[in-house]
Amino acid sequence: MTTTISRLYDNYSDAERAVSRLESAGVPHSDISIVANNSDNWYDSSRSSRKVDRDRDGVDDRAEGAGAGAGIGAGVGGAAGLLAGLGLLAIPGLGPVVAAGWLASTAVGAAAGAATGGIVGALTQAGVPKEDASRYAEGVRRGGTLVSAKVTDNDRARLDALLHDRSVNLQERSSAWQKAGWSDFDAASPPLSPDDIGRERELYGPGARR
Repeated sequence: MTTTISRLYDNYSDAERAVSRLESAGVPHSDISIVANNSDNWYDSSRSSRKVDRDRDGVDDRAEGAGAGAGIGAGVGGAAGLLAGLGLLAIPGLGPVVAAGWLASTAVGAAAGAATGGIVGALTQAGVPKEDASRYAEGVRRGGTLVSAKVTDNDRARLDALLHDRSVNLQERSSAWQKAGWSDFDAASPPLSPDDIGRERELYGPGARR
């Protein structure tokens, strides 16, 4: 049997390291996903000097993935790892995100039919409790980065521990949101502005995400 483990991070680089730990532990790239808020355009796909062109058509596969939407990240990772497949897309309620892996693909596919929003629908479909899925989605909306992995029940405790370092305490964070009037993730809400994202990062930790 398989289960889904997830963690939210305030800092993209912390999430990036978590993905690397999972990969080093032997989790297949196809079973890992990362979704990071990009409302402030921190990610520039041109910053990497190495083109990812596994299908040898002369076009960077990351750009193709972003254009294909549901196909983002699919088949790109290879030996370079999941993060080589990062691409840009929009998910309802989150606005622009940088993502790779199965969760982004599922969220795009779920967006049209899931009343709760693409990312919440994708997470709950993967077995994440709806309350937690809503919190994870809100965390990304507020500038965070979500890492999720499909793992076997036997490996869950070992691999879940690899995600713990520098992750957000979801219960404490959502309690703080609720004190400020938040109740549930709403995919119909407009994405936060860069200024809003900046204020969130000032509240909960260092703003650097690169």
